[in-house]
Amino acid sequence: MPLGSYGTRALTIFPGFFNLVHVGNTGAAWSMFSGRSTMLAVLALGTLVAIFIWRRHLGLHHAVPQICFGLLCGGTVGNLVDRLRYGHVTDFLDFHFGDYIFPTFNIADSAICIGVFSYILWSLKQPDGESLKSQNPNSK
Repeated sequence: MPLGSYGTRALTIFPGFFNLVHVGNTGAAWSMFSGRSTMLAVLALGTLVAIFIWRRHLGLHHAVPQICFGLLCGGTVGNLVDRLRYGHVTDFLDFHFGDYIFPTFNIADSAICIGVFSYILWSLKQPDGESLKSQNPNSK
């Protein structure tokens, strides 16, 4: 499917609900910061480095946060590869809900959102007064 396949050039999977398209997004979520792909690539690299540096303080010794950050980091790397290779993120999932058209996205975007949302829920369920660092049996 050629870049820019949208509208009449989309592949309809479920009429009026779901299409496959091929669009390039030089911005972030919902095309915020469009045209700033290089800045967003640097931000993605910085985020990955920060997660690595502070991994002990993020509760990554527990299974749930490992999965959450696996999704977050995997999605970040996927979008970063697109930015470095093509100069934009390739979005292809296009959903319509009646007259509302949800912003086109990709699987990496989904992984990032699911990872962040799941980590927030996990963090909120932790006992009050206990920091993630104090839960780490290897911390001092």
